[in-house]
Amino acid sequence: MELIKHECGVAMIRLLKPLSYYKDKYGTELYGLNKLYLIMEKEHNRGQEAAGIGCVKLNAMPGEEYIFRERAQGSDAITKIFETANRERFVGNVYMGHLRYSTTGRSGLNYTHPFLRRNNWASRNMLLCGNFNMTNVDEIFAQITATGQHPRLYADTFLLLEQLGHALDMENERLYDHYHGLGQRGLELAESIARDLDTGNVLKRCAPTWDGGYVICGIVGNGDMYAMRDPHGIRPAFYYRDDEIVVVASERPVIQTAMNVQIDDVKELMPGEAIIVDRDGSVKMERILAEGRNERCSFERIYFSRGSDRDIYEERKRLGALLAGPVLDTVEGDIDHTVFSFIPNTAEVAFYGLVQGVEDLLINDKISKIQELSARGELTDAHIAEILARRVRREKVAIKDIKLRTFISEGGTREDLAAHVYDITYGAVHPGDNLVVIDDSIVRGTTLGQSIIRILDRLSPRRLVIVSSSPQVRYPDCYGIDMSRMGEFIAFRAAVALLEERGMHDVMERVYRLCKAQEHLPKEEIRNYVKEIYAPFGDEEISAKIVEMVTPSDVRAEVRIVYQTIEGMHEAIPDHPGDWYFTGNYPTPGGNRLVNKAFINYYEGRPDSRS
Repeated sequence: MELIKHECGVAMIRLLKPLSYYKDKYGTELYGLNKLYLIMEKEHNRGQEAAGIGCVKLNAMPGEEYIFRERAQGSDAITKIFETANRERFVGNVYMGHLRYSTTGRSGLNYTHPFLRRNNWASRNMLLCGNFNMTNVDEIFAQITATGQHPRLYADTFLLLEQLGHALDMENERLYDHYHGLGQRGLELAESIARDLDTGNVLKRCAPTWDGGYVICGIVGNGDMYAMRDPHGIRPAFYYRDDEIVVVASERPVIQTAMNVQIDDVKELMPGEAIIVDRDGSVKMERILAEGRNERCSFERIYFSRGSDRDIYEERKRLGALLAGPVLDTVEGDIDHTVFSFIPNTAEVAFYGLVQGVEDLLINDKISKIQELSARGELTDAHIAEILARRVRREKVAIKDIKLRTFISEGGTREDLAAHVYDITYGAVHPGDNLVVIDDSIVRGTTLGQSIIRILDRLSPRRLVIVSSSPQVRYPDCYGIDMSRMGEFIAFRAAVALLEERGMHDVMERVYRLCKAQEHLPKEEIRNYVKEIYAPFGDEEISAKIVEMVTPSDVRAEVRIVYQTIEGMHEAIPDHPGDWYFTGNYPTPGGNRLVNKAFINYYEGRPDSRS
């Protein structure tokens, strides 16, 4: 219903055979580049603002270029890159690709991955990209400047490039001192450094300072490749390897499709672990940080990742199925006069689960009715036929018709255009029916109020039930998803409205004072006091206020909202318990600092309250 931007997707490829091998077997030396293109297109859902690719050639002679990069902006950035990239230059052995959504408001090629560090020593060059957001940029900046470095920009990607680059220099100097002491000079010395460079050492120097959710990917100019995941597994990463190739990507089915392999062939990169491919092609899994508490992101499963993943598909169905009982309670058990549908397109799988759950309940109801009639001796063929004929009524009532250019209008005209983003299937709902429509999440409530409810009301339902397969989104994300402003969340605005209605203004002021008092504390000592905004109210009270806030005054139907519960979400997605969007239980100390900062910005009325 509402587009929530995910920060990015990553892709890495390392060819393990000589390029002539791929020319002979697959008919092209661009086998790696073609696979990179396919993976990036399959991950296009993860970033549509910009994209970039990088390539490193092994065994280049002095004077020959061996690192190449191409970047572009716009939703068609992938196409631009692969159309304009010099195909001869990008015949290489190691590749990386990146798809970007901005979550910080920063845009332009300067912020488009991969980033490139240049040096005349091959083993001091680095390409860097990632799926990450660091919550302690100030600490990383302080550490970097303490070494005497002078970063050009105050942004986490630039700072990580400087930090990793400095660690790479330290690793080079360690090897330089060793081999220089053994009498090596010139190209022999450079070759020894490039051969024995330990990328794991580079990561171990830097990673302990990082607080956030991340998958950091890099290629060193000597040909070493690495990808490392944060110790809580907040951001996803998967890999595949055989004797020809190593592939890393943000999503499992992308690798399955691109490489035509089975689900069990694709492995998850474990939290705190790095996959490292040495310049000689040897592959190792190395623990960089101790694995922390499992905080794999639940919203990845509900919304962001592709539903073609086997496990995600089943999880989304389960999310829908668990809502069958609450939904039937909301329509007072009247299955016969209720139509079930969904908001296209991401909620379709949850819709299948919801319908399946309702069908299971209907079967039980049919059994009960047959047993009742049988007990009274009134069971006839006609009665059985009538009972068995009952069906769950499912229809596609909402169709995302066109992307209307609402930016050309202002005020009421703009809102009128927004109200036509979806079209409806007339006649699918009979006057007096209940209409149940499921979406994967209700975050801001703007599309709901401006278009969805008003459009669906044209079908003349008696009761309109909007169902969210995720719980109420109450807290900002600080690990790379574009949900950073407190005032954007309809659940937060509803809680604030309830506080005002009930004369509890002191709660907002108290939370503000508590947050301000923590501003200069170490992040490890900070608590999330924003939870106190919600504490006086139950989930149903907030849902009822949301309904009141998003329902236009001219809507005739009785509108209800049914949210997934926290318990239901964890039951459906047991292996991905990271739920900070819903509970405020942030997995790293930096999360508490940034949620408090977001509330301070909101309370002080700053126009841009990004954390």
